[in-house]
Amino acid sequence: MRGSTVLPGTSQGNGSHPGTGGLPIHRLEVPMPNALPFAIGTFDTIGPMSRASFPHRHTFHEIVLVTGGTGSHVVDLTRFTLRPPHLCFIAPGQVHYWDGVRGLEGCVVVFTDDFLIEHPADRALLRRLGRRPWLELPERDADWAARLVAEMDHEYRTGAEGFGGVLRALLHILVVRAGRLPAPDRIHPYGAPAPEAARPAPAAARFVALVSTPRALPWSVRDCAGHLGVSVSHLNEAVKAAMGRTPGELLRQARVHEAKRLLACTELTVRQVAGRVGFADPAYFCRFFRRETGATPGDFRRGGGDIHHDHRIASIAPPGPAA
Repeated sequence: MRGSTVLPGTSQGNGSHPGTGGLPIHRLEVPMPNALPFAIGTFDTIGPMSRASFPHRHTFHEIVLVTGGTGSHVVDLTRFTLRPPHLCFIAPGQVHYWDGVRGLEGCVVVFTDDFLIEHPADRALLRRLGRRPWLELPERDADWAARLVAEMDHEYRTGAEGFGGVLRALLHILVVRAGRLPAPDRIHPYGAPAPEAARPAPAAARFVALVSTPRALPWSVRDCAGHLGVSVSHLNEAVKAAMGRTPGELLRQARVHEAKRLLACTELTVRQVAGRVGFADPAYFCRFFRRETGATPGDFRRGGGDIHHDHRIASIAPPGPAA
C-alpha cells in the first residue's frame, strides 16, 4: 500500500504544498486482493503527510492518538489546541492540517472503507465522530485508548494467523468506545483563516453520506442526482471539487464495497450478489469485479480478502520529494 497526493484538476501530485485554486487530495492505493487496506504507526513511520501543515483531504479514514506536543490541529475550519492525550477522527473528505506543532508524538491509524466490510455500521459511526473529531481524554479513557492502539500496532507488526480479524475487532471496540465519549467543550470555530475550498459543497457532503450508507443505492449518477435534487453537472462539479474523484468513481467504489461485503459475510450466490448491487448479468458483474479488484468474486470469497505476503510498510509517504 502506498500513498499519493492529487491536486484538484490533475491526475497525480507529489505531495508538495498546494498551489492556488484547490486542496490536495491524499489517497491510499491498495493493490487488491493481496494487501490489507490498513496501516498503523508513528507520525514518522506513516510519513510526512500524517503531520502536513497545509489544508488537505483524504479518501480514507484516519484516527490519531496524540500523546505529546504543542500547537493546534484544524479540522473543517475549527481549531483545536493540543492538550494531550487526544483521540482525533478524520473522515474521508474532511479538511485538516496541523498548525505550529512542536514535539508531535502519538500513533496514526489509516484505513479504507474496504477494511470495514465486517462492520458496516462503523462507517456511519466514524463519520459521526468526524463531526466532533477532537476528543480530550481523561486518564481512565486515555489508558484504554492507549491499550487498544498498542494491541493494534502489535497485531499489525507481527502479522500472526488471523491478525486481520483481530485488527478489525480492536478497531471496532475503539470506535464504539470513542462514540460514547462526551463531545469536546473547548471548540473555537474559525480559529484560523482557511481557504473557502475547505468548505465541502452541500451536494458533495450529501452524496458522500448517500454512498456511505450500508443499504441499497441508486447505482447511476443520474439517479443519485435526482435523489439529491440537483443536476448531474452540479453533482459532478461539487463531488470532484470536494473529493478529487468523480461521482461515477465513488459509485463504482461503493458498488464494489457492497459486493465484497456480501461475498465475505453472506452465503448469497454470485448471481444473487450481482443482483443486489444492480447487475442483471452475472457474467458482466464478474468482469466488473475483476477489473476493479484484480480478483474474481469466487477468488475473493475463497481468500476472504486476506493478505498472503508481508503486509507491513515502512511509510505511506507520497512518492517523489518529501512533503
